[in-house]
Amino acid sequence: MVIGGAVKGGQIYGTYPSLVLGGPDDSGSNGRWVPSTASSQYAATLAQWFGVPVADLPTVLPSIGSFATNNLGFV
Repeated sequence: MVIGGAVKGGQIYGTYPSLVLGGPDDSGSNGRWVPSTASSQYAATLAQWFGVPVADLPTVLPSIGSFATNNLGFV
């Protein structure tokens, strides 16, 4: 949860998973749902807000290159 005056609130980032066993968001058939938004993406958004240059994000968050979006825009 992110709180503060600069936060663009009232939105959900990512999509809510379909909670169906064996469904499209289940990694198998036993209820292990895969999130649509990674914690690295949230961290990258906050890191940029704290002043980390985009070029340095792979140093701080090595997996950030796996995602098309590294700034979710909530701050």
